[in-house]
This record gives sequence, structure tokens and C-alpha cells, in this order.
Amino acid sequence: MLREIERSGSLTEAANKLCLTQSAVSHAMRRFEERYEVKLWERDGRKLRLTPAGEYLLSLSLRVLPQLEHGATVLEDFARGRRGALRIGVECHPCQDWLMRVVDLFLAEWPDVELDVTSAFQFGGLAALLGHEIDILVTPDPVERPSLQYTPVFDYELLLAVCETHALANKHRVIAKDLAAETLITYPVANERLDIYTRFLVPANALPRRHRKVETTDLMLRLVATGRFVSATPDWLVSQVPGVTGLQIGKGIAKSIHLGRRAGSTPSYLDGFLQLAQIVRV
Repeated sequence: MLREIERSGSLTEAANKLCLTQSAVSHAMRRFEERYEVKLWERDGRKLRLTPAGEYLLSLSLRVLPQLEHGATVLEDFARGRRGALRIGVECHPCQDWLMRVVDLFLAEWPDVELDVTSAFQFGGLAALLGHEIDILVTPDPVERPSLQYTPVFDYELLLAVCETHALANKHRVIAKDLAAETLITYPVANERLDIYTRFLVPANALPRRHRKVETTDLMLRLVATGRFVSATPDWLVSQVPGVTGLQIGKGIAKSIHLGRRAGSTPSYLDGFLQLAQIVRV
């Protein structure tokens, strides 16, 4: 009320802008003055002049009211699903580059949504998703649950990455015994969660000569390029590295990346992320 009276210079005009009667505004201000035992205005002829208490309260309103009005806008954004926080857990080590391209598009389209990406779950993302610690799980190994929904975003094939001068490079397809003399590099994940073991080596009752684990895809492929190591790598990554070629593993290991989320209604920005993820190619 103080702000509108100061802006319009008239109690009547202020009341009209506030959709109140003049008597209602006068009564409200009088009750305020009685409660705090201060005067907010003094008469200066036909005009109202603010007292020191009124000047202080007006300066306070000019600081506080814009914040409250902004708060109302923020709440409206939440109601429309335009604002919030999106937490993404990643179980797919090689997906980082693809995911960052999706993130760039998402941040440009949804500037008021906070976004957090973590790969700390390392195949423990299912519990985090069910426990509401994350909102989306990027995984090549979806585990079906009645309370979860999965959206497939792209397919790929797991290939055996070898140096172009490697002894196996002239083969189109490798069999399990071909790895008996090789040092296999994988991500630091338990063997029972590695497809090259569960879908290729273990069924053939075979193992590589050695097994080494490294943290990053870049280091893995650099080591493969030396000719001393081999690695099970997604096809889209093999094609990006000079001097490295990919061989089919057995009859082929087909995979898909899925985005898992909790079933039920979702905010608009989460749906927006899913839509962007389906149009960005690796």
C-alpha cells in the first residue's frame, strides 16, 4: 500500500490499483499505525507526506517487494515445470561425451533448471534411482521394476578394440580362445557386470591371459593403440580413434543405452531432457 500511494501520490488511485476501496486502505494503514504506535503520514495541505517511519517502511518495501514478486514468478515456473533440479546418475562410462552434448542443449533450453551429473554410482545407480537420490539413470543394463520406466536412446555394438598392427586385426570376428594370450583392459567394474565376461568369455569357459582395469576411456584406447592390449569398446568410440580397429565379438554383443526414471508424473524439464537425449546421436 505504501508503495502504491507513493507511486500514485493519491490514496484513491492507490486503492484503485490495489482493487480495494479507499476506506479499506485507510483502515488497514490506521491499524498498522496503532499496532506499532507510529505515524506513517503527515498532512501537508492537501497532500500526504511520509514521516521518518513511513520513509523507512517505504525503503524496505522497495527492497522486499521485488524479491517477493520474483518469488511468485519462480513458483509459477515450478508449477509449469520450467524450474527445478535434475539429478543424473551415469552407469555408462563411455557415454560421457554424448551425455555432455545432451546437457549443453538442455541447459540452453532450460536455463532455470539446476543440473547435476555424477558417475559415482558405477552400476549402483538402480538403488539411487529407487531411493530418490537421482532422477534419471543412464544405463546400458536396465533392470526392470514396476516402479521404473526406461526410455531407449540409442543402440550400439560392443567390439573388441585392437591396434591395426595387432595379430588379430586381420580377423573380422574373434572367438573366446583368441583372448587366451591377450591382456584385456576394462573399466573398474566387477567381472559379473562386464558383458565381455558374462556374454562371451564365461559361456565359453575362457579367460584372457591378463586383466587390467583403467578409469578412463581415453587411457584405455591409448593403451590399445600401443598394440599390447585389447579392450571391449562401443563401436562409436572405436571408429573415432586412429590406428585402432574393431572386431566383432563372437556372434556379436548388441547393446542399448536407456534412460531410467521413476514411474508416474514427471516435471516438464525431465521430459524435455528425455526428448533431447533421443535426438542426439553418438
